[in-house]
Amino acid sequence: MSEADDELWVDDQAGPVVRPFTVARGRTRRTGEALDLIAVVLTAEVPAPDPLTLGPEDEAILELCIRPQSVADIAAALALPVGVVRVLLGDLSDRGLIVVRRPASPSAAPDAGLLREVIDGLRAL
Repeated sequence: MSEADDELWVDDQAGPVVRPFTVARGRTRRTGEALDLIAVVLTAEVPAPDPLTLGPEDEAILELCIRPQSVADIAAALALPVGVVRVLLGDLSDRGLIVVRRPASPSAAPDAGLLREVIDGLRAL
């Protein structure tokens, strides 16, 4: 590879390139219940953990989730695949550093008859 070819692939502002698999320490799935894309994550109100026990992505998640964020929004903000973010969120949840609010189950949805009445009421307006 010539020096000119190297210049095409190197960008000083890009920083180090790390594969997502490495960020999740080789794991591709979270153990336990899967996190929905629209689950809302919030940093827990607990004493700050030792910074030496957190990776840069963990710190970024905790900072980002001071305000509630969905799993999808976190993945977009960190520019990481959702699977990797789910693994990282699972680790933070297991340590009690975040609170996850899962979306309501379909059984909690309103009755279909009630929805029809609302639609009919809106059409009448």
